[in-house]
Amino acid sequence: MPEIARSVFVIPPEAFKTKRPHVVILNDVAWSIIKAERGLHPIWVFPFHGKRINRMNNNGWRQARREAGLPLVRVHDLRHSFGARLRAAGVSAEDREALLGHANHSMAGHYASPDVGRLLAQANLIVDRSGTRTLLRIAKGQCGRVDRSPIESHGRGRRTWFCTPSPSMASR
Repeated sequence: MPEIARSVFVIPPEAFKTKRPHVVILNDVAWSIIKAERGLHPIWVFPFHGKRINRMNNNGWRQARREAGLPLVRVHDLRHSFGARLRAAGVSAEDREALLGHANHSMAGHYASPDVGRLLAQANLIVDRSGTRTLLRIAKGQCGRVDRSPIESHGRGRRTWFCTPSPSMASR
């Protein structure tokens, strides 16, 4: 996209939960990781032994979780963390919905597509972490230090605890 001087990724309908295409806007940190890997393989950005990775919950993901001291964190927990950081940065609900790939539920939103440049600026708001704590949404009992007041999640009776990294993880 020339107006923002970078590419965006389109998740095809068959690979997205709502069966519609979703545009992924990467903040500057995520984009720098993509740029560093791009071109190392002729087709794939993150291949494994030269082949396409077909699923996220694989051995590499499990090993990364163990090494980070978070062996039971799910891929979907990262989505919740992104949404929580967007909210903490003051990003509007409408822009959070667009960045997270949620369907737009208002008629005005249906006719007013989000501006890619604005979404990029909003996604970059989470890069500046000064004055904030790292929160990771994971299930009860999955971390060391826990805020003991559970928060009901999704109205299904599940309880979520927000955890901060242990001192050993904070140094990584």
